[in-house]
Amino acid sequence: MGDGMPLVVAPLALAYALFAVASIRLTVIDLKSHRLPDALVLPLYPLTLVLFAIAGLAAGQGAPLVTALLGGGVLFLLYAALRMLGGGIGGGDVKLAGVVGVVLGHTGWPAVLIGTAAAFVLGGAAALLLLATGRATRTTRIAFGPYLLGGAWLALAASTL
Repeated sequence: MGDGMPLVVAPLALAYALFAVASIRLTVIDLKSHRLPDALVLPLYPLTLVLFAIAGLAAGQGAPLVTALLGGGVLFLLYAALRMLGGGIGGGDVKLAGVVGVVLGHTGWPAVLIGTAAAFVLGGAAALLLLATGRATRTTRIAFGPYLLGGAWLALAASTL
């Protein structure tokens, strides 16, 4: 390991640990209350971006930070559009999608695509299961945050293969 490696690894590890802890807390809260509190979601933007920026500076690489910013913007806008079209996406989902886009974007565009697709596949499968078992109807509100986060973690896992 070179001298600068701890300066790269430590902020990345901290960013992903922070995202992991937030993922667990937000999943539990969303499943219980159908809410993704701004107090937990919004600080993830500056915290993850600063940690990614520190890692990028230490590694001498700016591209991952650029894709993190772009990924966050793309997913935020995609979910905002879905919300405006009446797709059942809540405001908390829109804000969280931006954070997910930042984290997945830092990994790369394939992770953004896989994570986005996986979120909708997971959410759709869960909805179908709830409908099939009579535990939901076509008008039942289903918390989407857990599937958004689950898709992100599947994409992150896939990116390590």
